[in-house]
Amino acid sequence: MGRYVILTNRKRAIVALVHTVVFLTVAMYGMLLVVRPLAVNSPRSAWIMTAVYAVVTSILLVLAAFSGNGIERIYFAFCTTSAAFGLARQILGDPLMYAAVYIRVAMLACAVATGIVILRRHTQPGGITVSESQEG
Repeated sequence: MGRYVILTNRKRAIVALVHTVVFLTVAMYGMLLVVRPLAVNSPRSAWIMTAVYAVVTSILLVLAAFSGNGIERIYFAFCTTSAAFGLARQILGDPLMYAAVYIRVAMLACAVATGIVILRRHTQPGGITVSESQEG
């Protein structure tokens, strides 16, 4: 098993998995909402959401780049793809990016499955355990 760089212990893997499940729930709720294209006269909340998506996508892209082994990189790639489609939907709106909501949910569901695999690897005999890895 390759070395984990970001999800180095069970605690980090659990925190990442909980976040992913929460964002999956938010993405599923987003299926019920209509997103209008971003324009100069859009409400301030639309601009704030666009900025949040841009920051989150950027951070996840960096995490994907710095991640260690393949499974960790795939996990962050799923999360990054989901955030990027959320950003695209926020900018272009539903008429042009209606499929984005389904792609977001699919990517986050894949991230949850991948996160479970990572968590199981941390608890397997011979896997990385909390005592063997750095705390943090």
